[in-house]
Amino acid sequence: MTAPFTRSRRVLALPLGMAVASAVAFLPGTASAQPDAAAQQNSPVSSAVSALADGTSMSYVVNVRAGHGGSPSGKTSADVKKAIAKAGGTVVIAYDRIGVIVVHSSDADFAKKIRGAKGVASAGATRTAPLSAQSDDALESERPLTAAEAKQAAGQAGAGQDELEPLQWDLPAIKADKAHKVSLGSSRVTVGVLDSGVDDTHPDIAPNFDAKASASCLGGVPVQKDNAWRPVSGESDHGMHVAGTIAAAKNGTGVTGVAPGVKVASLKVAEPATGMYYTEAVVCGFMWAADHGVDVTNSSYYTDPWLFNCKTDDDQKALVDAVGRATRYAERKGAVNVAAAGNAETDLAQDEILDDSSPDDTTPVPRTIKTKDCFDLPSQLPGVVTVSATGAKGIKSSYSNYGKGVIDIAAPGGDSTKYQTPDAPATDGRILSTLPGGKFGYKAGTSMASPHAAGVAALVKSAHPHASSAMVKALLYGEADAMKCTDPYDIDGDGKVDAVCEGGKNKNGFYGVGMIDALDAVRK
Repeated sequence: MTAPFTRSRRVLALPLGMAVASAVAFLPGTASAQPDAAAQQNSPVSSAVSALADGTSMSYVVNVRAGHGGSPSGKTSADVKKAIAKAGGTVVIAYDRIGVIVVHSSDADFAKKIRGAKGVASAGATRTAPLSAQSDDALESERPLTAAEAKQAAGQAGAGQDELEPLQWDLPAIKADKAHKVSLGSSRVTVGVLDSGVDDTHPDIAPNFDAKASASCLGGVPVQKDNAWRPVSGESDHGMHVAGTIAAAKNGTGVTGVAPGVKVASLKVAEPATGMYYTEAVVCGFMWAADHGVDVTNSSYYTDPWLFNCKTDDDQKALVDAVGRATRYAERKGAVNVAAAGNAETDLAQDEILDDSSPDDTTPVPRTIKTKDCFDLPSQLPGVVTVSATGAKGIKSSYSNYGKGVIDIAAPGGDSTKYQTPDAPATDGRILSTLPGGKFGYKAGTSMASPHAAGVAALVKSAHPHASSAMVKALLYGEADAMKCTDPYDIDGDGKVDAVCEGGKNKNGFYGVGMIDALDAVRK
């Protein structure tokens, strides 16, 4: 059985029938500030990549073979680096702790040559277009908050609520409003947002921002100079929305995050011009997070250019190896890795799936993939918490991927207001969060569900500061509220079943072990 799979959890159009209104730059009691875009565009990594992007250079990862100790030896890594130079490659950065080397080469046969070198486990191109490729990755599901909505919400906020909190139906859906009366989370816990960048000047982000744990990873090289972690002008605001959902400060203004007392760090892994999340940047993001004390990571993306990376393909196998080594390293260092399941309303547990969107940086070529051999990176890697999305009525969002044995847990990601209308005073079925420049807006997607789960994981870590990553995950799953299958699932009410949920109340394809529970996270 096959099913179509659309391109990205970053691009989501919902039939909401709502007019797009002007953005709210600030609210009563808040200040507006813009990120320093000029500094970003002149960052060292941008300059270095531009110099190499001559239209023929390509980026590769070369994975060093591990020895009997389970990790590459220094001698093996040194020998592989010599072989890389001999094969016509230039080492950009080497992550020797996991045996992953990022390489640039203009030799079309570089990958084939280096795969035959002693000590190389796998090697492959991280993209199908030259380093200078560009594409449009506009977000279609967003809606800025209107001034009228902001004013009305501020008038409805109760004691102890931030001004826009009445519009956040997602917080009571996971009992976060009750949890905040017990604990807001610990400032010693940091959540790393691997995404398009975070504006740390935003009034709701600034109090909780961890600059020491933040960096730009574009090109695979970590850079902190000139606040390189911030989004540049015209770049996607995706990462900023994610960051606010996790840790927007409870400071009387704006919105409230799931864990408003923890820290949030920006690991910029999406290229500003293309919106692409390439392997070298993703590996860098996990490595930086692991080595800088990040307790939880959030990945609301799939690693471009392949929607699924198949280990039966030499290039794609190398990408699975590289990202897998990085996530395992982060977990060994104590991080809980949380990721979005995707927005194609597809059963990921099927034996075969039609992928007609890859590669997404050149011309897609339809292919039928076997799910036992092919993986969405990083969400389907071992150890990663895979999150499906629910709407305001507490059932699977119309777009959310699902699959028995694939989905670990569920969280609010929003849905069409037409399908799942929130209770008053909330009016929009999507998720309200922060946007760059002191603004706020709505988005929907498993991209929005994943940071809710990451926020609850941060609350668990706050309550159990010495818990290992495995223990935090066990508590996250054990404290979830079991949800039985929605059967029949007819989200649009047309009399036709839109998806079939398999499994029982305690573990099924729609909701995994159930809905995240913020209250239990802080009191158990």
